[in-house]
Amino acid sequence: MILVYDASFEGFLSLIYDVYYKKLKPTNIYKELPNEIIFEEIIHIQTNKEKYTKVLKAIKSKFSKEIVQRIMNIFMCDSKDFEMALLEYIILGFKDNKQLLNINNSCVFHLNNLEKELFKNVHKMYAFVRFEELEDNSLYAKLECKFNTLYFLAKHFLKRFNNQNFIIHDINRKLAFVKIGEDFSFQEVADFEEPTPSENEQKFQKLWKSFFKGVTIEERINLKLQQNLIPLIYRTYMSEFFEGIKT
Repeated sequence: MILVYDASFEGFLSLIYDVYYKKLKPTNIYKELPNEIIFEEIIHIQTNKEKYTKVLKAIKSKFSKEIVQRIMNIFMCDSKDFEMALLEYIILGFKDNKQLLNINNSCVFHLNNLEKELFKNVHKMYAFVRFEELEDNSLYAKLECKFNTLYFLAKHFLKRFNNQNFIIHDINRKLAFVKIGEDFSFQEVADFEEPTPSENEQKFQKLWKSFFKGVTIEERINLKLQQNLIPLIYRTYMSEFFEGIKT
């Protein structure tokens, strides 16, 4: 049996409801059906407010805040197939929530490692995010990342740019965190016109590129080590790796 849901957190909670109460036995869960032919029964799960509200309420009452946060964190690992393990994890917790601390259980072990991988990516993004000053003096950063790190980046930079307007834009997920004055929110961004950097920003980037090139010792360039320290996925929007900078 194959279950298909709409990739939303609410959709996944609706899926849990149907599995738990309808006694479904899925062999796999997909956000979208793969192109290859599947001979198993396919059930499309409809996101249902009554269902996901009931499941969310049960999770919050049954599990500790730490476990609830872990469930949310795992859902940020959207480039991985986590659904079957997370489904097993939550149903295991409903039966005996103490088992969620038992790393000898395969789903617990797997999700613990996945959460660690998430935070490893988050901490890298703290260092690799590059903000540009725009014409209105607000700051803008665009990024591409393996996992959905936007929530964590927003929380991190809210503390550091408390008096500054800024936008963090996840290009692939078409999602942005926007802070203007005291207001801030996450917004879906279907179409986005590239903002214009301020004159000061363009001068700063030129100086930064010159500095980066100036401190480079040609004879000591180690591309393999450099790529290990700063993988290509993080370089796209780092000003020191823009065109014209030798790597």
